[in-house]
Amino acid sequence: MAATSPTPTTLTAERILEATEEVLRRHGPAKATVVDVARALGVSHGSVYRHFRTKAALREAVTKRWLDRTSQLLSGIVAADRDPEERLRDWLWALFDAKRRKAGDDPELFATYMVLVDENGPAVTGHIDDLTGQLAEIIGAGSGTGAFTVPAPAAAARTVFQATGRFHDPGYAREWMRPEAEADFASLVDLLLRGLGSTRGLTSP
Repeated sequence: MAATSPTPTTLTAERILEATEEVLRRHGPAKATVVDVARALGVSHGSVYRHFRTKAALREAVTKRWLDRTSQLLSGIVAADRDPEERLRDWLWALFDAKRRKAGDDPELFATYMVLVDENGPAVTGHIDDLTGQLAEIIGAGSGTGAFTVPAPAAAARTVFQATGRFHDPGYAREWMRPEAEADFASLVDLLLRGLGSTRGLTSP
């Protein structure tokens, strides 16, 4: 019986994005090209373009993929059947921790994504809309139970997101490693909970 050749792995958008991330890590956003991605996958650059019509589209997709990881992590907290105050506190801490891990565990790729985020307005806008929507859902649940006393959860969500920006905006990444960063964030979260009308479970006097 003649030997059969192994079936080639199907080229998918996800495989291309994984390879693009590795290429960006190695070369940085200024030097990484579609040809580099195709070479890493062992295919022609035309095969990559069949999934992503332009280099800009590929960079936007890989940026969105990176941002979506945080959104997906946080969505589990939103869906949990728990006290809204606990969910809000956990959600805010999870966002801070996720951003710190991205910056600390893989600084080269984090720096690369800071450049890509600046390029990709639609991806960033969608990410912020998703996060503030998650916040609004938690705050709305708290308003429904009487835990929070805010008439407009969506507006309150935008305020909370903006108020905590120093602890999740990549532009402040260097500050996240300060020894006092966690204490500062804990105080801010307590203050925000008080502002929303919450009086239970606060850590600060």
